[in-house]
Amino acid sequence: RGRTDLGWLDSRHTFSFGGYHDPAHPGFRALRVINDDRVAAGGGFGMHGHRDMEIVSLVLDGGLAHRDSLGNEGVVRPGGVQYMSAGSGVRHSEFNVSQTEPVHFLQIWIEPDAPGGEPRYADADPSPRLAGNALVPIVTGSGRDGSIAMRADAELLIARPESDAVLHIDDDFPTGWIHVIDGTAEIAGLTLGPGDGAATTGADLEIRAPAGSRLLVFRLR
Repeated sequence: RGRTDLGWLDSRHTFSFGGYHDPAHPGFRALRVINDDRVAAGGGFGMHGHRDMEIVSLVLDGGLAHRDSLGNEGVVRPGGVQYMSAGSGVRHSEFNVSQTEPVHFLQIWIEPDAPGGEPRYADADPSPRLAGNALVPIVTGSGRDGSIAMRADAELLIARPESDAVLHIDDDFPTGWIHVIDGTAEIAGLTLGPGDGAATTGADLEIRAPAGSRLLVFRLR
């Protein structure tokens, strides 16, 4: 992955972002950004604007404070998911709520099916739904099974196996992307470690993940 180190921010980029350009990996289908961000105590991103992008933040450690021009504000804690549809335009800020400890989170950008629309915001904690060895939808185009509904025909699922697991991806979506948060995952004989990713195509794929691993699966058109 690429890297940006600003002192207060240490960010790893799966795809091209900012000053990091990888012509082989500008994004994948509608998935444009997976940034693995660590923000130092008291640091953060000041008020800035977005438009025509579905933005998802998944907090891994610490607390992420959010404020936006829609009047939303709050703090997302570990395991929590924050969603913002930028629509026709929105401004927001994101800061580490702690003055002593860093915050670690993934920020994900997905292109919407159509530009414009009223901006909107939601947050949720899917942790209670992660028991067992299943892929759990957290943000989807349909809002199915308790997930947050977004404006893209795509799905973002998370798994945190409690024992060694074999996870199945069916053929509802023709392509996908797997991102390992921690632990390992094996797919088609390829072993992925923390921060690794892989594109997938085809039906009925199997992911083998040991207990304690955590991974994201993106299902994309």
